[in-house]
Amino acid sequence: MIEKQVDIATRDGMTTTFVVHPDRGGPHPVILFFMDAPAIREELRDMARRLASGGYYVLLPNLYYRAGVMEIGPIPPDPDHPARKQMFQLMNSLDIDLVMSDADGLLAYAGADPAADDSRVGSVGYCMSGRYAVSLAVRRPERVFAAASVYGTHLVTEFEDSPHRTARQARGELYFACAEEDVWAPPETVEALAQALRADRVDAEVETYPGTKHGFAFPQRPVYNKAAAERHWERLNSLFRRKLG
Repeated sequence: MIEKQVDIATRDGMTTTFVVHPDRGGPHPVILFFMDAPAIREELRDMARRLASGGYYVLLPNLYYRAGVMEIGPIPPDPDHPARKQMFQLMNSLDIDLVMSDADGLLAYAGADPAADDSRVGSVGYCMSGRYAVSLAVRRPERVFAAASVYGTHLVTEFEDSPHRTARQARGELYFACAEEDVWAPPETVEALAQALRADRVDAEVETYPGTKHGFAFPQRPVYNKAAAERHWERLNSLFRRKLG
């Protein structure tokens, strides 16, 4: 495997990005891996490596670069702890348009690398970034053939760019992995999402993982559920293999 950390130019500056891909057999289809709210950390880099081992060119960008923040560190459960407050401030500083502008820079970087095949693109986002992974398929339908949201938040909102409204514009296949217990995406939200996707005949699957809580796929979280996490890897691998080759 080849891995490196590079600064990639975007409309608003430079985002430090972890890039990993196999060392032979390229060019490889591109996967944009959007981080969750606690920011970049070795746990996510390990997940990027696992994705890349399937034959993909994976980019894991720091979405908090505008604030000059790279890694927050451990997030205590205390809602009044400064680190948790900082996390929410950073998370709320982003929106779909900002992250899609970052994606333009990331795809341009991949397009200039002989190891990457940027004509075949997939995306995956966890927590706050589920909507970004899906929105990339909406904004770049000619290139993004598969997108996955894993316990994504803000998938059903009142805004015009809400994923439940815009998903019909995607041409790729969409997958939504949802936790059974999730205050950020409760059952009624998941059902509203599923109903909207069915009504618009979107090529999508919404799957709820029994006995899980928000964050179940992250090995370092107390809520980690190994069986569910491995199922989510199987779903991702199957989706990207089917749609990206």
